[in-house]
Amino acid sequence: MTPSRLAKFQDTLARRQLDLTIITDQVNKGQNIAALLRTCDAVGIHRAHAVTPTEGYRDYGGTARGSHQWVSVEQYAQVDAALVAAKQQGMQLVAAHFSDAAVDFRELDYTQPTALILGAEMEGVSPDAVAAADHHVVIPMLGMVHSFNVSVAAAVILLEAQRQRELAGMYAKPQLEGRDYADTLFRWCHPAIADYCHRYGLQYPPMDENAEVPNLSQWYALARAGTAKLRTFD
Repeated sequence: MTPSRLAKFQDTLARRQLDLTIITDQVNKGQNIAALLRTCDAVGIHRAHAVTPTEGYRDYGGTARGSHQWVSVEQYAQVDAALVAAKQQGMQLVAAHFSDAAVDFRELDYTQPTALILGAEMEGVSPDAVAAADHHVVIPMLGMVHSFNVSVAAAVILLEAQRQRELAGMYAKPQLEGRDYADTLFRWCHPAIADYCHRYGLQYPPMDENAEVPNLSQWYALARAGTAKLRTFD
């Protein structure tokens, strides 16, 4: 781990927004999921929420693997569970959905805790999510087509959220702290060890001030012997 890379990780995590997220409502195309997660990373979203499509994801693991490393994804079988999780965190639910109540996406205050709901290409946001949303937003368009690709629409809206939050100084106030920060930093610094720990239910080994794992061979020996510390991951 080079000092510059460690500093990049720490600087990025210091800007992560815990109160800004997306909820993908049955978005199933791998390339769209990957693009959405790249946008989440770019605007500082720490955790995204995904409702698993009935037919499953198309090439999800292989297509989105790189982006998934930097943004945690919570999976849900039903959209209601994702909506409840966001509401319990005090988030306003904003659906990218054309309706009589829809407003220009720039009119909303995204400095408020916000979950942006995004639907699949053809079906759009589901009726349950439309009904639960606090706001419906649209992106004004001047051409013949009526909508953007879901990943493009998300980028447009989330960049407005980033702009508002930067003006409000929100990226200068670290939100990610404690165990969540430490675990995320470890996963970023040592993805292979983190995967090993998750596979066998082990606690991450400690890192030193340079983000290195002291006595790694000894720790692996303890792990293989079944004497390393066990852990339940959130």
